Amino acid sequence: MSEEIKEVKKTAKKTVDKVEKTEVKKTKETKTSTASEVKAKNTSKAKASKAKAQEFLGTGRRKCSVARVRVSTGSGEITVNGMSLDKYFDLDTLKAVVRQPLVLTDTINSVDITANIYGGGKSGQAGALRHGITRALIEFRPELRVELKKAGLVTRDARKKERKKYGLKKARKAPQFSKR
Repeated sequence: MSEEIKEVKKTAKKTVDKVEKTEVKKTKETKTSTASEVKAKNTSKAKASKAKAQEFLGTGRRKCSVARVRVSTGSGEITVNGMSLDKYFDLDTLKAVVRQPLVLTDTINSVDITANIYGGGKSGQAGALRHGITRALIEFRPELRVELKKAGLVTRDARKKERKKYGLKKARKAPQFSKR
């Protein structure tokens, strides 16, 4: 009887070993499948980032205004702070300033522009937007740099309002001189 028990124990041990080996194989297979799933997710993220890679960024500055600009291929829409260009800028001269780099490079109907602008007044914001569009266009197509540089659009206009000094009425205006 003890021999029969020993044989049953041996066969039970063999079956337990077989079960454990198959479980280990299954876990390895699931690990490899999860690894392949992770690779698939990473490639889908890479594809999504490639789709976003069609957006080119440029930051423009003028006076106290800062414009963060995104240029992407499209139909020629210009959006500023969630509004169209015509709604945001009232004056036609400011609209012309903003469109200047696009007209110069003949890309006005082939790119969409989205911009966030803050600081300063409308004139400074238009100048900042023009500078940001220029920088983004250079990233979009580097061969446009020569044309934009000749027009003087690549260089930042560094002129700012001069600070007021003590003893003066404005930055340089002195109070009226009185002899007596």
